[in-house]
Amino acid sequence: MRLLAVMIVLAGLLTACGQSGDKSLLDKETLVVGVRPDLPGLGFKRPDGTFEGFDIDVARYVAGRLGRKATFVQTLSGERISMLTSGRADMVLATLSVTPERKTKIAFAGPYYASFQDVLVRSAERAKSVRELKGRRFCGVEGSDPIQRLLAVNGMTAKIVSAKDYGQCMTLIRAGAVDAITTNDVILAGLIRGDKGFRLVNARISEQNTGIGIRRGDPDGCEALNRAITTMYQDGTAARLTRKWFGGTELDRAMVEIPQFEGCL
Repeated sequence: MRLLAVMIVLAGLLTACGQSGDKSLLDKETLVVGVRPDLPGLGFKRPDGTFEGFDIDVARYVAGRLGRKATFVQTLSGERISMLTSGRADMVLATLSVTPERKTKIAFAGPYYASFQDVLVRSAERAKSVRELKGRRFCGVEGSDPIQRLLAVNGMTAKIVSAKDYGQCMTLIRAGAVDAITTNDVILAGLIRGDKGFRLVNARISEQNTGIGIRRGDPDGCEALNRAITTMYQDGTAARLTRKWFGGTELDRAMVEIPQFEGCL
């Protein structure tokens, strides 16, 4: 019995050592990355099950700078935080804005791009500012927060129609069930790329910093990712990927400056 007890204790110690050695994403040869499946230009799942978009290219780039490979799993808005806290993903690149509330649950590397919240409308819509859309029907995606920022605009009101993702929002606006969609301009630009039936209002409601979500307690991994993001801007990759995925849209902004990093805890 005493020998059995010793063996159990040793097994527990070995398990604990294995867990502590796996706390950093730098301890892994392959990084599991949560990405969006529903945002053309950013993160989109092809019919063959593979992913494409700006976030996918960025993930491959930063993983490569770390000497790692990247594999991808899909995540929708409401699942992004739990993907990390449950250990199902090592990183999340899925239009994840850096907010104080989210920083209590996960950590952020970057941000890797800064964008502005904008509004998408049909091309025939005459409104030239967000306030001219007061009281109109806006599509809001479950688990995201652009609607709250919209309603925080002084004097702004809106009728909110919920959707599970932005693909459903586009279905609703094409059917005339909503009048507008609001979220980050890069998301909206990807949705309307090559479609002249829609336009952006260029509302610039608020600036959004989009970071790489990682688990808390990994400052080494975070700092390594920040160095990779810095190099991505310095070697021209960020600007090239912007042109690749958003060229020809109304996105009148080029990613040429390194965003101000949040700092690693």
